[in-house]
Formats: sequence, C-alpha cells, structure tokens
Amino acid sequence: MIRVLVADDHPVVRQGLCTMLELEDDIVVVARAADGEEAVMMARRDHPDITLLDVQMPVLDGIEALRRIRADDPEARVIVLTTYRNEDYIFPSLRAGARGYLLKDSSREELAGAIRAVAAGESLLDPDMVDAAKDDGGLTGRELEVLRLMADGHNNGQIATALYVSENTVKTHVSKIFTKLGCRDRAAAVLVAWKRHLL
Repeated sequence: MIRVLVADDHPVVRQGLCTMLELEDDIVVVARAADGEEAVMMARRDHPDITLLDVQMPVLDGIEALRRIRADDPEARVIVLTTYRNEDYIFPSLRAGARGYLLKDSSREELAGAIRAVAAGESLLDPDMVDAAKDDGGLTGRELEVLRLMADGHNNGQIATALYVSENTVKTHVSKIFTKLGCRDRAAAVLVAWKRHLL
C-alpha cells in the first residue's frame, strides 16, 4: 500500500482528494492536514510514502512546508498539487525538492498515476504544463547556461549582465531554447529541463 498524507486548507478539496484516493486499491490516506505547519508535523509523525501538498495554505505556506519536510527527511517524496501553473510557484517548488507538480483539475486516474509514479521513484509533471520533446533538444552549452539562470528566476537583463552579453543576445538564446525544447514559455522550458535532469 502507498501511504499518503493530504495537505490542503480547503475542507471540501481535502475531503474530495481523500475520497478519490481511497477508491484506489493500493493507496491509503494516513493523515490529513489543514495547513503547512500541520503537514510538517504529520509528515514527521506518520512518515508517509507520498505527501500531497497545496501551495497556498495558512500558518505555513506549501513551499516552506515542503522545505521543512525535506529538511527532516531528504528522501521524502512530495507532490505539489495546486491551481496555479505560473512560474512563481513552479520554480520554488522544484527548487525546494518537489518530486511532482500537478494541477488540481487532474482526474482521479491522473492523480493516482502520479502518486504511483513518484512512489516508484520517478519525477512527474502535469502533462498539460509541458509539451513533449526530444531529450535535450540539442541545447548548446551557452543555452544551458541561460536556461539555468532562467530557472533561478533571472530576467533577460540579469542574464545578460551575468553572462556579459547583450540583452538581444539573451533573447535569441531564449527563443532558441523554446524552439529546441518545444515550449511556449519560460516555465515550461524549465519544467522540461528539470524533468530531463538538465538542471
């Protein structure tokens, strides 16, 4: 059985997630948390195989809860489950050690599949957030440097300063990165790179 901790501050959402998961033969919900602090405490107490963690929660937000859970147990497997698909949440979640990033409108099958995949040691991203593409897309060394700086949240001007190039040169690199990885924006490019262990 895969033991799961569900952390979400909305009672209806929390109950809905638990109800969906309890329909699966190989998944059992062992704890439910209503805020980030509770999630950290329950992760310490129950040692779940997987923690489903909402990003925006009271007392302690999901990103900080994720950091603390991983600090307690570097092997902890956490899936960030959120309504937000923007880079303000994606990048910090990945840097904090999330093993998966799923949107709350995922189906029961997608949610259960994500839990099984992460429990088996895989990293998982919501399929709607990333376009499939070849392994590294043939990125050059300079493009990988730009990509790493993008992942750290730097804008084009900051990347230009760090690499001693013009901002137009950075824009060209970013455009090529999008094309090679088959992505439409910075968040998707970083997610693809993260999934392929390029970062």
